[in-house]
Amino acid sequence: MQLIQLMQDPLFAAGRRAFIGKSGVLLSATAVALLAGRDVLAADSKEASSRAGDDVRILNTALGAEHQAVAAYQVGAESKLLDKPVLALAVQFQGHHKEHIDVLSKTISKLGGKPVSALAKYTFPTDKLKTQADVLRFAAGLEQGAVSAYLGAVPAFQNRDLSKAAASILGDEAMHWAILRNALGEVPVPSAFVS
Repeated sequence: MQLIQLMQDPLFAAGRRAFIGKSGVLLSATAVALLAGRDVLAADSKEASSRAGDDVRILNTALGAEHQAVAAYQVGAESKLLDKPVLALAVQFQGHHKEHIDVLSKTISKLGGKPVSALAKYTFPTDKLKTQADVLRFAAGLEQGAVSAYLGAVPAFQNRDLSKAAASILGDEAMHWAILRNALGEVPVPSAFVS
């Protein structure tokens, strides 16, 4: 199945719409600046508190997507379809998403929010995952969606430190996407711009 066909699959499309549609964001180590001791979002006024609340909502959407990414990579890892080196890569990428979850959760709490939890069950198109290439295309599609979501997140944050962190994570997700495309024998970087 081609990547475009997979992305057009109703299950994949619904998951991606839910992921991107909530706020247009998928982040990861978003609050590096805050965790490093920069309390730049201290709520000195109602306006500052409202802006921080908007950022917390974006972060929680990202956290939900990170939980979904970990679950998706788990499905791929448990599929028994991946060769050993590819499995190692999938587990490494899953580890990146787990690190993102840890940082996002801490940041949301630091900002006074309550981090969202992982869903008890995610719906993935497992019936369409018959080969290693299918699993790689599925993962590449998710990473491509993450890249697009980060593009929307960067300008959405009220706090510019969070925007910088989102741009940094966009780079991480873009590398995941490029590596997965390369593993599929596709051009790793298909164009000079991402969207």
